[in-house]
Amino acid sequence: MRFLVATDEEIRRGDTTDIYFARTRDILKRRGVDTRVYAEFTTMNPPYPWMVFAGLREIAHLFEGIPVTVRALPEGTIFTPRDVTGVPVPVMSIEGRYVDFAVYETPALGLICQATGIATKAARIKRAAVDKTVLSFGVRRMHPAIAPMIDFYSYIGGCDGVSSILGARALGVEPKGTMPHALILTVGEREAWKDYEEDMPPEVPRIALIDTLGDEKFKALEAAEVMENIYAVRLDTPSSRRGNFADLVREVRWELDLRGHRDVKIIVSGGIDERAVEDLRDIVDGFGVGTSISNARTVDFAMDIVEVEGKPLAKRGKFSGRKDVYRCEECLAYRVVPSGSPRPTCDCGAEMRNIVVTVVKDGEVAYDFPSPQDEREYVLSQLRRVRE
Repeated sequence: MRFLVATDEEIRRGDTTDIYFARTRDILKRRGVDTRVYAEFTTMNPPYPWMVFAGLREIAHLFEGIPVTVRALPEGTIFTPRDVTGVPVPVMSIEGRYVDFAVYETPALGLICQATGIATKAARIKRAAVDKTVLSFGVRRMHPAIAPMIDFYSYIGGCDGVSSILGARALGVEPKGTMPHALILTVGEREAWKDYEEDMPPEVPRIALIDTLGDEKFKALEAAEVMENIYAVRLDTPSSRRGNFADLVREVRWELDLRGHRDVKIIVSGGIDERAVEDLRDIVDGFGVGTSISNARTVDFAMDIVEVEGKPLAKRGKFSGRKDVYRCEECLAYRVVPSGSPRPTCDCGAEMRNIVVTVVKDGEVAYDFPSPQDEREYVLSQLRRVRE
């Protein structure tokens, strides 16, 4: 293996599973056990009070051709780990003979745990940024094999653009980015600004990196004079040189405005997280966010059998029996009830609806996934209603 990554075929074969699942499958096969079970995916140790469910596209591909039925929250759905009564919210369920899907528990969890973590962090940062642009710049911090996944779920979570070529291709959008310090160091500062303006296609915004060699406010003014069609300046100033970053940005803004460059926007990057976004959103026009999204905390989902041969049964600490998941579309509150129970009413008085969709039906993909753009809009529409 030149790169330590699993192929599609290896994942589909179950080669990435934990060994004890493979051994369990082999025992069941040898003894002719074909018990049907119903299992749910929940999280009991959430990193946040609300999250964005993601990873469902890959789940559909994982279970395609396997004789199971998978139901889940639609991708991009904001959920709380527990409902208003304290019952864990199942984000996904799988039903079938356990021997048929035992080896897929590990990859299934991996697909939704990390994707949900990335989409959630992107959504939380976009919510903090309000109407300011957020770009996903984090693929360089993670293994290149998962660059498309990182950018895909960053975008669905709310980012306005992504940086990697392959990630943008998966989304059907153009990759976004400015210029690196390397360009300035290899050709010189003024030359880099001029070359960028002259060589880039017309649709690429002219954004000048201004903190490579000198004081940001003087370099911002210099870049504005050199680039006739300048769109923005970008500050990627290392934390060791920032001092008070907000004051530095205010200083740059003041000097640009004073000299007639009010239309030149300011974009910041480098170590940006939710707190930085909240501190800077009123004085900048956009954020390039890297590690805090790509290295987002995974959501600690677990898969647990809750029904065996149609009878409620679960291990200690889990809620047995299959369930219906209802959500209020006004306040996004959840109610989890035993399957077949009457439709509950939200405490706010609004009607609740069963939000679960069938993704795979007896091994066939049964869900028509919206476009990534529509899923992103779905997330953004919920962010306007979500409560912390």
